[in-house]
Amino acid sequence: MSKGPMIRAAAVAALLLAVAPLWGLPLAAPSGRVADCTGRRIASWSVDSGHTAEFARYGDDNARTDDWTGGDGTHSVRLPDGRTLWLFSDTFLDRIQPPPDPQGQKHRWRTADTGGVPLLRHNSAVVMSRSGRPAHTLTGGTAAAPGPFFPDPPGGGWRWPVRASVEPRTPGAHEKVVRVLLWNRAPGTGPWIFGVPHATEVATLSLPALRLEGITETVGPASVADPGRRVLYGAAVVRDGGWTYVFGSDDPPSSPASSAFLARVPAGRLADRGSWRFREGAHWRRQAGRAGPVLRAGGRRGVGSTFTVVRDGPAWVLITMDTGGDGAAGMRAITSYWSCSPHGPWHGPNGRLTPPRPPAPDPQHVVVYNPQIHPEFTANGEFLLSYDINWLGPPGVPADPRVNGDVDLYRPRFLRARMGPAGR
Repeated sequence: MSKGPMIRAAAVAALLLAVAPLWGLPLAAPSGRVADCTGRRIASWSVDSGHTAEFARYGDDNARTDDWTGGDGTHSVRLPDGRTLWLFSDTFLDRIQPPPDPQGQKHRWRTADTGGVPLLRHNSAVVMSRSGRPAHTLTGGTAAAPGPFFPDPPGGGWRWPVRASVEPRTPGAHEKVVRVLLWNRAPGTGPWIFGVPHATEVATLSLPALRLEGITETVGPASVADPGRRVLYGAAVVRDGGWTYVFGSDDPPSSPASSAFLARVPAGRLADRGSWRFREGAHWRRQAGRAGPVLRAGGRRGVGSTFTVVRDGPAWVLITMDTGGDGAAGMRAITSYWSCSPHGPWHGPNGRLTPPRPPAPDPQHVVVYNPQIHPEFTANGEFLLSYDINWLGPPGVPADPRVNGDVDLYRPRFLRARMGPAGR
């Protein structure tokens, strides 16, 4: 996932580093008139131990050592044959060792297959069977040296997949493909040690083989010269009528929160750069550089650079980390906004949800980020909500030894969330 909000939230919380991604075939917009739209928020939640356990089971299975054992940036899309494609950003493969770990703690821990230090890949994809069990991992490179499924850009940097959708190969065509939105980030320093925002891209995967056919740039770096004002799109996507609405966020280095932006594309044209339009006030513009925020950061308001949007009746609900919260709330608690249209006005933040974290001897360094709704798993009116776990210690202390020393510190967790009324 994008580590940008992690950096900025850490700057707010003294105990974290001072520097340190709803796409998919979305839930069909339920019928309902805007006149009937009322405020919505997360009213209740419960732990979904089933999905958490399935990824733990798959990650701990050493039948192969070239498949997923942990990652972040958790997104999903349901495929036409009933399988689910899960997309991850930074990913560990390798071997899981039984407890105790080298420090004598009761943790499963990760090593390379040869026993050395595990290697981080910039992305991967996990295919889940129709029965709901993660089955195999898609990577790039070679069998002897697996690399990222979406290859690193020429000249340096990396690609993080965010949301994905199944759509016609061309408008009106019978053949379907998967379109995956990618965040292209370039190497950086200072406030962007996890990458400078560079470009939004769309990858095309064949069906049913899921072969990577190509990658197209849709919003390039020339749209905005200042990387602190550059918007990466794909944090959230909702299809409504004949449009696909694509939400994005900026990554200002001096702010603990991002602003949310909005683009729209005719259904079936995500990979067509010329079909994108960007919201500026009450207008849709061809030029990405003219986009204005639909939810502006300031005070308690704002979003993390990764957030999620879902329809609940006629209302639109945006779920994000509580970037305006006190202290470390930006890496602990989740909040929400609601609107009667994708371009707002957005009301909130509403409420605060503090999801459980895995036990650790230093819990103050265990952080939560990247809340994502997975609407294809909605059941009995409850949405499936994932969130990522990581470890951010004192400045200068690398995270890899901790997340490899306890694999629970770098795997997604899941909740069931039910919406309820929210006032203006």
